[in-house]
Amino acid sequence: MNALRSLLLALFVLLVGCTASKPPARQPAAKGPPLSTVQPAPLPPPPPPMAKPGATADRVLREAAPAPPAMQVMAQAAAPNALYAASLPSWVAPPVDTERYTHHEDNPVQLASEQPVSTFGIDVDTGAYANVRRMLNEGALPPADAVRAEEFINYFDYGYMPPADRAQPFSVTTELAPAPWNAKRQLLLIGIQGYRVPAAQIPAANLVFLIDTSGSMDEPDKLPLLKASLRQLVRQLRRQDRVAIVTYAGSAGVALPSTPGDRHATIEGAIDALGASGSTNGGAGIDLAYAQAEQGFIEGGVNRVILATDGDFNVGTVDEQTLRTRIEDHRKSGIALTTLGFGQGNYNDAMAVMLADVGNGSHHYIDSLQEGRRVLVQEMSATLLTIASDVKIQVEFNPAQVKEYRLIGYEKRVLRREDFNNDKVDAGEIGAGANVTALYEIVPQGSDGGRIDPLRYGEAKVAGTHGNELALLRLRYKLPGQSHSRLIERPIAAQTSARASERLRFAAAVAAFADQLRGGKGTGDFGYRRIAALANAARGRDPDGYRAGFVQLVGLADGLATHAPDGNASTAAR
Repeated sequence: MNALRSLLLALFVLLVGCTASKPPARQPAAKGPPLSTVQPAPLPPPPPPMAKPGATADRVLREAAPAPPAMQVMAQAAAPNALYAASLPSWVAPPVDTERYTHHEDNPVQLASEQPVSTFGIDVDTGAYANVRRMLNEGALPPADAVRAEEFINYFDYGYMPPADRAQPFSVTTELAPAPWNAKRQLLLIGIQGYRVPAAQIPAANLVFLIDTSGSMDEPDKLPLLKASLRQLVRQLRRQDRVAIVTYAGSAGVALPSTPGDRHATIEGAIDALGASGSTNGGAGIDLAYAQAEQGFIEGGVNRVILATDGDFNVGTVDEQTLRTRIEDHRKSGIALTTLGFGQGNYNDAMAVMLADVGNGSHHYIDSLQEGRRVLVQEMSATLLTIASDVKIQVEFNPAQVKEYRLIGYEKRVLRREDFNNDKVDAGEIGAGANVTALYEIVPQGSDGGRIDPLRYGEAKVAGTHGNELALLRLRYKLPGQSHSRLIERPIAAQTSARASERLRFAAAVAAFADQLRGGKGTGDFGYRRIAALANAARGRDPDGYRAGFVQLVGLADGLATHAPDGNASTAAR
């Protein structure tokens, strides 16, 4: 009986609650001005939580915001989206994408009769390719300025024959063949292969890892990925090597003083203890890292600071010119700087690339543990050991053979003609075993594949000497520790291969991919599907699957692009 009474009482309470929740019956409209609807006073928003500096707004909500009362949840669920959004506390904001990239225009087409000489410094960076790979794998086409063609091309090994010894630190390969996107044009490939130093001959390394431990690094693809990547390196360190770890957030500190490389457990313990919090005082971190590098300096060895970060320096020294000056001063003392980029949302590509260029190092982006192992283990000698510095390339085209040309990529490395012979002008470095590839698109004389209209009042007279030469290739470089450069000169024959080699076909596919992602101005309607077919047919030996991965990446871009009715990707989507 008591149970029945309790049940009836519960039903009565429920009915009363439902009746109270019903809106009042609509009354006839009264004459005169309308009456304002009386609303209950809204619940005050909770105070903003004490968030870690650098934490994103969505993390603040997820980790710190108290759950609203049940009645507030019901009211929010019933309210229109706009009204709900307007009622959110002022301290709540959606995550903002603040990634930064340096704007660059593609190199222009040049008339060989007017500008026969092209000069640039080499670039061994690969960060742009891995960063764009991250975007495509996440389902987004990249912004055009994130795409740098030379970093796409140089991500891959093209199997150039290395030099026999270190007397000349690199070999040079050239090839000329029809361009796959326009048979009326040609591609000139210039390949440089660095000497592969045997593991037993790699000198002792003094490495200082400068690690961003600010709050924004507390994401799976940032500090945890960095720590896993560093663990891949630890077992490769030797007794003669030395490793230090400097961290920077609100302030800088030494997480691991300079330690012999064979103390693997000590180094791994310091890596495991790294955590993220605070803002980003990068200027103080750089000063402390270089101080550690100077203390452990190894004469005749590898002395390098490796900066790993996801974003900007927002506390302390943030002036770009001040940072450049500091790093240039340390570079002159024999300590180089390499940068590793991580994560998304606030990734400052422009800063990371600039610091590496000024520091005589290279920039890499780590989007996976596989990439971390590739950079820090498989290509460690190429990443760390410089075998030639200030490497410059100058190509003088023969106007009797070449009507037009354009350099594909290297926009941020273009030099003035007189800089080639000036040993005070900084240029790129090449590491042990590294290879560098440059591509020129050429319109030969007699072809109607040109882009520049002839002059109304006549073309300049073309010299007829060296008629069997396409161009003269000059390279300047310095051996490590030397201040005077050496010169290599080699004529390039005007001899076109009927069919491009496997290496040139794959390099052409990579160059076309970069161009299409930037809008396709250089390769026209040579769309993603044709690029994938070209690359797939030229995959060749691919033990690590990087070329197969490229073909898959092109397919992802094709699926994300807007397509015109004829099946070609529309540039509107890029």
